[in-house]
Amino acid sequence: MRKYLFNACLLCAVALTGFTSCKNSGSKNVSRATGWQINSKEGGFQYNTSFKEQETAPGLVFLEGGTFTRGRVQDDIMHDWNNSPSQQHVQSFYMDETEVTNKMYMEYLDYLKSVYPPDNPAYADIYKGALPDTLVWRNRLGYNEVMTNNYLRHPAYAEYPVVGVNWVQAVQFSEWRTDRVNEHILEREGYLARNTKYAVTQGDVNGTFSTETYLNSPSNIYGGEIDSLQGKAQRDSTNVFAKRSSGVIMPAYRLPTETEWEYAAQAIVSTREYNNYRGRKKYPWEGQYTRSGKRRTRGDQLANFKQGKGDYGGIAGWSDDSADITAQVKSYPPNDWGLYDMAGNVAEWVADVYRPIVDDEANDFNYYRGNVYMKTAIDNQGKVEIVTQENMRYDTLPNGKVVARDLPGEIAMVPVDENDTYLRTNFDKSDNRDYRDGDPGSTRYFDMFNGEEDENDPKKRMYNAPTHTIKRDSAGNIIKQYDTSNSRTTLINDEVRVYKGGSWRDRAYWLDPAQRRYLPQYMATDYIGFRCAMSRVGSKAKEKKTPRH
Repeated sequence: MRKYLFNACLLCAVALTGFTSCKNSGSKNVSRATGWQINSKEGGFQYNTSFKEQETAPGLVFLEGGTFTRGRVQDDIMHDWNNSPSQQHVQSFYMDETEVTNKMYMEYLDYLKSVYPPDNPAYADIYKGALPDTLVWRNRLGYNEVMTNNYLRHPAYAEYPVVGVNWVQAVQFSEWRTDRVNEHILEREGYLARNTKYAVTQGDVNGTFSTETYLNSPSNIYGGEIDSLQGKAQRDSTNVFAKRSSGVIMPAYRLPTETEWEYAAQAIVSTREYNNYRGRKKYPWEGQYTRSGKRRTRGDQLANFKQGKGDYGGIAGWSDDSADITAQVKSYPPNDWGLYDMAGNVAEWVADVYRPIVDDEANDFNYYRGNVYMKTAIDNQGKVEIVTQENMRYDTLPNGKVVARDLPGEIAMVPVDENDTYLRTNFDKSDNRDYRDGDPGSTRYFDMFNGEEDENDPKKRMYNAPTHTIKRDSAGNIIKQYDTSNSRTTLINDEVRVYKGGSWRDRAYWLDPAQRRYLPQYMATDYIGFRCAMSRVGSKAKEKKTPRH
């Protein structure tokens, strides 16, 4: 009897040991590779094992990615044939609920003015380079001085979309926004001391925050004063600094790609039946008309656009769209993604370099033309090179406007070289803007047997666009040289960017999300604004789905 009792007890002990072992091996804080403890207070591998999913950053709306037909199949009355239909797939991403407003952009200008005072000669061009061009409102035969003087700064226009911003400025705003949001999150999570962000704007800290600098060389942020600005999470754990593996650093705000923007504007999710779409949509809303067909709002205009010659807002007392110029954001119903003004109000910059042909044979996943691959600059001592007041670089745009290429405290970037591209099959150079379209091999002058033609020969380039130049004399004065050649055949080059959506100046034809136009990236108008996007990391959807979902 004792023998059987002993064997039973031994069996229970073995089973309990096995259960405990299985439980530990399945714990998210025990490595399945080594069996070591993860996130141990004694040290070792630190990782955010409790991460759920990416949080929705300020101002953004989640869009689940999917397959759709980019371009249009309706009559092309402009006869430019630059939006032929192609099947594309877009990864899930986030997009601004509204266009960037004057108030949002004024916050950006206020920050630059506080941190980089324009009365300091070393910083003068930072603030001036970010200012929107308010003179875009002027018209030779129109009186628009009230907008020239008031539209950007007057609180009456606070929630109106910002205009007069060129593509370069829109990109720089997105980069600034990334840093401010991540700075706030790190402060919220205890990696930075409370109110650190305000100490920077008040001049109490000699330096500022850059996301990429924090990730690559955190000791260099805030002018090297990071030790005095550590938060509670830094003092009380082994996680001295947040890393990408911490899961709290947000991906970058950026301009949406043209494919993302068109997918977001079409909002064809509303026409889905199981795994198919019910036809095509002409506008971001249902139906073939610009007026609402719903009982309560029947007859109301669904977007802010030009009704016809001399008709920007209807007759007094019975306005068609309640606006003559731009309108306050959220004045019209959102589309089925919850995005406002994806048609009308202002057209919007997107990230892409313009080409008349969408090369879907080369890629049909996250299509984007404009990749210029860069890498972190390393100095002679093998350390990350940080931009300082002494080595700041500025770009002079073809119109003479001076903008800062990077700000003090940011990491200096350089193009990838042959060490990064050697024996690769997916890319072989840094600048890919003219890939398969515009390079010498694509021209009719290319001779594969006798070698490449001179790509600098203006007569043998794919796109023979004007080349305006900017030079400086010995005194530092800007000399503008306008290209007066009569031999130019196009305005297309690697510096022109796509803008999408109709505006308050456009007829209904341009409200179609598939329509695309382009403008040099250094130019600004009174009818082009922008909104930001952000990539999603992790799962495609926020919830598990079934075929009958």
